[in-house]
Amino acid sequence: MRKLSLLIVLLLTPALAQAWPWSQDMANQISTKPQEGADPANPGMRPFPQRSVPAPGTIMIVKDKDAADKLKNPIALEDKSVATGGRLFEIYCVPCHGKEGKGDGYVGAKFVVTPADLSSQSTRDRSDGFIWGHITYGGVFMPSYANDLSPTERWHVINYVRKVVQHNKPSEAKTSAAN
Repeated sequence: MRKLSLLIVLLLTPALAQAWPWSQDMANQISTKPQEGADPANPGMRPFPQRSVPAPGTIMIVKDKDAADKLKNPIALEDKSVATGGRLFEIYCVPCHGKEGKGDGYVGAKFVVTPADLSSQSTRDRSDGFIWGHITYGGVFMPSYANDLSPTERWHVINYVRKVVQHNKPSEAKTSAAN
């Protein structure tokens, strides 16, 4: 009987050890989201230091989609930008929007609401800043890609959409990307 009790205790010890307070690991930690301050007295990002100059490839802080709508695309519509945007488009946009941007991607086909047709006239009529804001903040059905794409990469994707997707020339991006 004593051996049986000892055996039961030895078998249950590892299971009980997981329930001790020190086994919480990462469950109780300070969790800070990107661009969020850890100091509750000063929430949000720290302001830029006085007399600082933004480094190339960055952009000012944009408050919301309405503010983004007024932005002008700082990246010239050149082949290198379009090729970069094409590579990023294939990674982040094709699953939902499809290779031609019509909203017929493999993932998008599973949705109840079809993803936006990026080659449509309504998208062509939107400003580059609006599209940049939509990629940055997301929409009703589209997630935000602010954590996945840098501000500059988002502008490259817009250049690709403007030059290739909206002109229905997907093969043009392939040749540009190969160069």
